[in-house]
Amino acid sequence: MLILPGAGTWHGADGNGEYARAARACLAAGVPVAAICGATFGLAREGLLDERPHTSSAPEYLAMTGYHGAAHYRSEPAVTDGDLITASPIAPVEFAREILRKLDVYTPQVLAHWYRLFGEKDPSAYADLVADASV
Repeated sequence: MLILPGAGTWHGADGNGEYARAARACLAAGVPVAAICGATFGLAREGLLDERPHTSSAPEYLAMTGYHGAAHYRSEPAVTDGDLITASPIAPVEFAREILRKLDVYTPQVLAHWYRLFGEKDPSAYADLVADASV
């Protein structure tokens, strides 16, 4: 999996363009790609968000790239479409959850406990996480 972190470096003339092009190659080869925050800007500029469901900071943010995917924009913390994961800059836990799901790191039940603990801040999930993760 190629994980692309957000940053202002995606905004320059060819801001991190080599990584956006690597994302294109990865997706073409069936390698998952995950992008959060500014990295979604780079994917939009590369045309990778024109035809698939995705999210980011706001559709207006991505519009600055000249992309044509506004009809596919979702106002959600994180969106997974096949091998592509995109996330809002304010959703790092949801981003991590989608990565863990895509990589099949945990069973769905353990991942649900993990998200209850870290995403929903439910301390009672810790016991469930430990109990199910040790099975």
